[in-house]
Amino acid sequence: MPYEKLDLSTPKPVLSWANHPLEHQEHKMAKNVASLPFVFKHVALMPDVRLGKGALVGSVIVTKEAIIPAAVGVDIGCGMCAVKMPFVADQLEGKQKKIRQDIEAAIPVGFSDNKEIEKSVTNWQNWREFKELHPGVKNLESKALKQMGSLGGGNHFIELCLDTENNVW
Repeated sequence: MPYEKLDLSTPKPVLSWANHPLEHQEHKMAKNVASLPFVFKHVALMPDVRLGKGALVGSVIVTKEAIIPAAVGVDIGCGMCAVKMPFVADQLEGKQKKIRQDIEAAIPVGFSDNKEIEKSVTNWQNWREFKELHPGVKNLESKALKQMGSLGGGNHFIELCLDTENNVW
């Protein structure tokens, strides 16, 4: 998918993969972030970019010698991991649609809660510590129980990628 270099007159460029025009506030927020002195190379805007708190949700801000743990406000900490799969690219040939269908069938997605809570979730040994970390927050455990093991909504996604040796991640 091609990107567009936004004309924002910033120290670091803003590259956009968004498939929609940005609103005035979104341009302003992208310009503010790209002007930070520790931004490395460029700011990237993903196809789902939208207004956030402090930075655009769906933006990628790579920094040098700095960490911004809450750059996009409440969307931070949704959890990411890279998992090397036990197969290579050639083994995926012609199977992408089936893989996607199987992922979509197995992992709840969207802003709705899981309809059924997995037994392994209710038996998790750390619920007591969870409650201690979030004292006084009403219904948080109930919400967490229903969302554990789901993909959630917004800009959460599962992606299959290849590394330089054609391993699937």
